[in-house]
Amino acid sequence: MLIASQMEPTYARRVYPCFDEPAMKATFNIRIIHDPSYVALSNMPAIDVSEMKDENGSLWTVTTFNTSLKMSTYLTAFVICDFDYVTRTERGNEIRIWARKEAVKNGYVDYALNITGPIFSFLEDILNVSYPLPKTDLVALPDFGAGGMENWGLMIFQEASLMNLPSDEFTSRKAMIALIVSHELGHQAHFFFPFQFKWFGNLVTMNWWNDLWLNEGLASYFEYLGATFVEPKLSLDKIFYAHVVQPVLREDSGTARSLSESEDKIKGSFSLMSLFDNITYSKGASITWMLSGFLTEKLFIRALTLYLKEFSFSNANQDDLWTHIQMVVDAQDEIQLPASVKQIMDSWTCQNGFPVLTLNLTTGTIRQEQFFNKNNRKSTDSYNNTWIVPISWMRNGSSQPLTWLDKSSKMFPEMQVSESEYDWILLNVNLSGYYRVNYDQLNLKRLARLLENDPKAIPTVSRFQLIDDVFALTDFGYVPIETALELTKYLAGEDELFIWNVVLLNLIPDNLESTLKNHEVYPLLKKYLLKRMLPIYHYYAGFIRQNVDALEDDYFAQVYLEKLLATACWLGLQDCLDLSSELYAKWRDNPEYKIPFLIKRTVCCYGVAVGSDKEWNFAWEMYNHTDSEEDEDILLYAMSCAKESWLLYRYLQYGLSDTLFSSNCTSVIISHVVTKDIGHRIAWEFVTENWPLLSQGYGHELLHDVLKAMGRFVKSDVQIQELQVFYNATLEEDEREAITMLLESAKLENIERRKLLIKIASWLEKNVDD
Repeated sequence: MLIASQMEPTYARRVYPCFDEPAMKATFNIRIIHDPSYVALSNMPAIDVSEMKDENGSLWTVTTFNTSLKMSTYLTAFVICDFDYVTRTERGNEIRIWARKEAVKNGYVDYALNITGPIFSFLEDILNVSYPLPKTDLVALPDFGAGGMENWGLMIFQEASLMNLPSDEFTSRKAMIALIVSHELGHQAHFFFPFQFKWFGNLVTMNWWNDLWLNEGLASYFEYLGATFVEPKLSLDKIFYAHVVQPVLREDSGTARSLSESEDKIKGSFSLMSLFDNITYSKGASITWMLSGFLTEKLFIRALTLYLKEFSFSNANQDDLWTHIQMVVDAQDEIQLPASVKQIMDSWTCQNGFPVLTLNLTTGTIRQEQFFNKNNRKSTDSYNNTWIVPISWMRNGSSQPLTWLDKSSKMFPEMQVSESEYDWILLNVNLSGYYRVNYDQLNLKRLARLLENDPKAIPTVSRFQLIDDVFALTDFGYVPIETALELTKYLAGEDELFIWNVVLLNLIPDNLESTLKNHEVYPLLKKYLLKRMLPIYHYYAGFIRQNVDALEDDYFAQVYLEKLLATACWLGLQDCLDLSSELYAKWRDNPEYKIPFLIKRTVCCYGVAVGSDKEWNFAWEMYNHTDSEEDEDILLYAMSCAKESWLLYRYLQYGLSDTLFSSNCTSVIISHVVTKDIGHRIAWEFVTENWPLLSQGYGHELLHDVLKAMGRFVKSDVQIQELQVFYNATLEEDEREAITMLLESAKLENIERRKLLIKIASWLEKNVDD
């Protein structure tokens, strides 16, 4: 038995009678009556443990906890478990990490324990005040829907977020744990330190949930500072841009809400749970990064100190923070702003979306507009938002003073360039602002030439940003695909995996591999990309063959090497196929051999793909003998990589057996097979033939998933009719309409994609031999 609470945002009212609003704080006296073989935990330390008998004479334990400090209802918490713990003391604060006894005994939570104290100390030092509680418990639950929860003094996590094998020295796993622990400790710091960036806690409380971004966005910002403090080999700007800014820029362009909405709008249009999303966390962190950048961190912290002294033990909203930042700005003359702090920041927090800046080098003019998908624009759509934009920039490799765009269009004489091809401009250097940049053709040509001659002349993060921006601009109809492709010519000289990753995700999206394989663009893409990939491929293949442990500190190798290797094999690079076969054969010959985990999925897939039924049967045998969920997932995927139709059909038949697979694996097997270039027809025929049996176990959800995957191959009305014949006989009328719309939409997407692929193929034909 295991009991754990999750009160955020409004579940405390289901546990005890209360005014369940964040602004209505109280102290709490908690007492838990529980089975004597279990331990009870809560926000505060236990002050008494006694026994009592119930009316049946059964013995119970009564654990009474110290009175809490004043806090919001949603922060109250308790856990009843039979876990064990490890402990250490950091500056007088007892830190305990609780987990299943076996996990504690095997040292799986030692790494989390070792970093929790230093992150606490880091936050204390940066925030200049001590943590007020005598203890902090972190509990690792086998399953926890919220992922992590920052209850004051009793933080709760999913097991996977806290556990690490003692033998695993790879940075990526540790980095993930450090980020999650740092995020939740950041909440602890923000709840209780006078330098409080959270609107919750015993000092300053947010008025309501519409200011949630000030909580989660700021905690997300500080999680990266804390994680790079305990794992200094991580590059803060690279990891922040790759994991925070870039993904949310992709998402935010179609979002209907701003960071800070009115209370009425949230009550009318959104559920509270929907606010716990990427906009709140990652856009909030990105805006904080920008704010700290143009203020300087020194002024940012100074303003927060003033604000928190003013509003200790009361309530505040974001305007109160802007006012106190303004007071600090007014008291010095080093940093000059073009408008009030409120005007600047409201333009980012109270409007949805973000701007794209278009630079004309001939005139030195920059204009801004809201970034939106021009391909889908309706005549009734209105995009009139204007932001006050901080612009960090460089000219010919030299950093220039920060400047501002505070209207829809403005001329900057200092940005007019000469006729020399070596005169170039770069805006938004190292992701200092939350926006995209659209350069004119003149500057793009100069930047493309510069990249070919000297890639390192442009900072690493700015190279990533340049490529990510231009592909996003292509997707949204601002520039033609040829413009983006011109910026890939230099890639033979690119040695950063996280830049290669963004290129490959744009050119070869995971869900389109089988579509591209059957298109005339494939041989051209193969020739063009392999020529440029070989230097970085051979660099990493050397480590894989000789000393893969040397990559244990290379975070981006652990996160992105799999995509590079998978692409090289998908493009038919013989050395990659041979490498996969070699490593897979080693494993077959000696099941104790461990394929490097960072590339295991690809090695197993292509080990099966280039092999025969012997290789497939070995994967099947290993699947049936593994206790690891991660290995199960890898092998389920690998068995769908077989190139012989009969093996795929047999695999699907196995999936029907209750004795061979758990029921939830059948749909996973079908979804893996349907995405393969030879598998989509086999999977479709299998589903239609076995539908009576499948529908009993999975219903229409499985059919929707399969149809969605099949939709990627729909190019004509005839194909739609073929699918319709089947689902007309199996679906209700309202569902038929939805699926017809889905397939019609897929057909239009495929027609547009085909036009795009023809353009890419045409460009590649002209440039493949450059």
